[in-house]
Amino acid sequence: MPVVLLHGARASRTMWRAQLDALARAGRPAVAIDLPGHGERLRERFSVEGSLAAVDDAVAAVGGRAVVVGLSLGGYTALHWAARNPAAAAGVVAAGCSSLPDQPATRAWLLAARGFARLPDRGAWFNQRLVDLALPPEAGAALAEGGYALDVMVDLLTAIQRVDPLDDLARTRCPVWLVNGQWDHFRMQERRLLAAAPDARLVVVRGATHLVSLVRPVAFTRVLLEALAEVDARESGAAA
Repeated sequence: MPVVLLHGARASRTMWRAQLDALARAGRPAVAIDLPGHGERLRERFSVEGSLAAVDDAVAAVGGRAVVVGLSLGGYTALHWAARNPAAAAGVVAAGCSSLPDQPATRAWLLAARGFARLPDRGAWFNQRLVDLALPPEAGAALAEGGYALDVMVDLLTAIQRVDPLDDLARTRCPVWLVNGQWDHFRMQERRLLAAAPDARLVVVRGATHLVSLVRPVAFTRVLLEALAEVDARESGAAA
């Protein structure tokens, strides 16, 4: 089953370097894409609708049916897309997105994003400092390769508050893996999200933070490959 990978906020498709290498070695067709306002689409305005269209295009390009994998923003987008595309969604691996977007913490971060947007460097120094503290050098280099979308956060945080992952999970019929780092601050409603989905399981990666695929790439990739094997088994069973 092909794989489409969706990055987190301010990042780009290059954050998936370790997973793309592993999927290639496993013979899995995979593509990582840039969402609007990120990477090679930096000059575009972010929107949820534009992000869903980007996933549509990517899934069509790999054959019309895929497992969609996302971290944080990418995870919310993957769930939102899968709820609306049951025929094309073979599975979802949604990492670092087990908090409801519409809550006071999101609105507080939106205020902070507006403040960063007024700084001369638009928060570049602060962003780089966080990357240096949070990630090992190889992961930080992969993240930086595609550049940082420093101007996207106001649009993104405004738009993402209208996304409801509880509703999306309730409407999703493909298998879902909620994958969170042990120390992820986005785990606040993971049990509610798990209970909302007809066919979901929760995986907690020990020792990992919010950026689980970058902090613990081997452990995350193992979860992904196991998920793909289960999807393949289900697809084969359904076809028999």
